[in-house]
Amino acid sequence: MKVVTVMKQGVLVIRLEGELDVCGADEFRAVVDKELEVTGAKHILLNMQAVDFIDSSGLGVILGRYKRIAQLGGKMLAVHLEPNVQRIFELAGLMKILTIYKSEEQALELL
Repeated sequence: MKVVTVMKQGVLVIRLEGELDVCGADEFRAVVDKELEVTGAKHILLNMQAVDFIDSSGLGVILGRYKRIAQLGGKMLAVHLEPNVQRIFELAGLMKILTIYKSEEQALELL
């Protein structure tokens, strides 16, 4: 799992690569929590373009970051969901709390 973060327009953009599973969940949590503290970002944009698998640990870590920013009045957005990852998000109910966009640019424009 590779986690790259960048701030754009006050939004913490998280670009993921690989499998967001039990092995990658701790790294994701550590990187995102640190960046949220350092930047003070209120919104998170997940770029899932290079994620081909996600398990319950990955879903749990995403949900945990969502709860954290939701308490601050923030939103979580996602872009480039692969069909199999989108299906898992749907089954887990994440599509009800995430706003899905086609690109980072579109998400940032409409936020």
